[in-house]
Amino acid sequence: MLTIYNTLTRKKEIFKPLHPGIVNMYVCGPTVYNYIHIGNARSAIAFDTVRRYLEFKGYQVNYVSNFTDVDDKMIKAAHEQGITVPQLADKYIKAFMEDTTAINIEPATSHPRATEHIPEIINFVQRLIDKGYAYAKDGDVYYRARKFAHYGELSGQSIDDLEVGASEHVSADEVNKKEDPMDFALWKAAKPGEISWDSPWGKGRPGWHIECSVMSTKYLGDTLDIHAGGQDLEFPHHENEIAQSEAATGHKFVRYWMHNGFVTIGKDNEKMSKSLHNFITVHDIIKTVDPQVLRFFMATTQYRRPIQYSEANLTDAKNNLEHIQTAFDNLKYREKDAQDGDDANVQKQVAEYTNRFIDAMDDDINVQNGIAVVYELVKAANTYAQAATVYRGGLKEFETAMVKLISIFGIKLVATDNEIDDEKIKALIEERNQARKNKDFARSDQIRDDLKKQGIILEDTPQGTRYKKE
Repeated sequence: MLTIYNTLTRKKEIFKPLHPGIVNMYVCGPTVYNYIHIGNARSAIAFDTVRRYLEFKGYQVNYVSNFTDVDDKMIKAAHEQGITVPQLADKYIKAFMEDTTAINIEPATSHPRATEHIPEIINFVQRLIDKGYAYAKDGDVYYRARKFAHYGELSGQSIDDLEVGASEHVSADEVNKKEDPMDFALWKAAKPGEISWDSPWGKGRPGWHIECSVMSTKYLGDTLDIHAGGQDLEFPHHENEIAQSEAATGHKFVRYWMHNGFVTIGKDNEKMSKSLHNFITVHDIIKTVDPQVLRFFMATTQYRRPIQYSEANLTDAKNNLEHIQTAFDNLKYREKDAQDGDDANVQKQVAEYTNRFIDAMDDDINVQNGIAVVYELVKAANTYAQAATVYRGGLKEFETAMVKLISIFGIKLVATDNEIDDEKIKALIEERNQARKNKDFARSDQIRDDLKKQGIILEDTPQGTRYKKE
């Protein structure tokens, strides 16, 4: 039975969606003023993995992830680049889609943009004003945080203890306009030259928090099954979303809150962020690192835990992924001399490993325990592939299980193309085999080393020498 740690209640809870068989899930997307760094990618990968597991469990997942395509950072970046805010947004949304496709993020059911929902945002803000939860002041509109009785529950703080001005999206000149320092902006009056829209309060643009309340409820209903994002969004962003949404709709906003841990870097394990200028973009890293390795590295750490980014950890991920791929290739290689028929013992093994995998993942999507089971499955597959007699059905059982389980981590497992057309290389392999028979190990080792320099790796098996491209 699947359990999920709910940030709001601070405990694991049995997962029961509002509508049987259907999961409505919202994940906060990026502010598109730059390429995403791997800290941003961590959230996308973590919750894409959650989504994939829910689909593996048989749920239909309606997955919505937004783009914040107007805010102070975007206005500043557009001005610096000499382009409009919409042009900046288009540029980095395109880059986001390219980068997330490279690391095998499934497309969202919907990717709404804030600027495409201005009328809905204005109507939502007006509802809050009409209910007494918001007020207009000099073209701005603010939410009365203290009027919402549950404010601070998500972040586990009393409203009196909350840090004033915690949101990086709130400027200092707003303080004097507020009835209370804890109030936050729903609508911001336009400054000269800024992008803006007409509203009942004058020209302006949405505040950061309101857009997610509007887009999530529009596409998924007043009550979401899962709302997810980084730990840094608990306060103020998600806290404010709850206050806005529940005040406007009168319904519970989210049943399960999920927050992923940070990506850290350096010997001090400093959080990776654009503001600290210690980030590495996905756009750059996948120029030199296999995107599947980056995906595997990040998807195999449980979503609530921090991930330490380092070359050593990336190398470990690369080696572990190669180990899985080699096992899969070993199974494919044995198909050529396999006997027809099924193997009841393999069927039993695969069923046991699959059930253990499900048990691990049902515990708050514990991917670390889940991948440990996959490694055991891989070991069993390698043992079977080395047996004197194998059955096609047994090979297929292992292959299908490996593909199915590893796909939950976002990894595409396909047979490696090991075809080598160069007859000279094949002749060298034959010469090496003869040298080994003649106990001429110096010549055998020399041929192996020469082939390795050409990117050809040899593997000696009970069924003969195999070769593959490095």
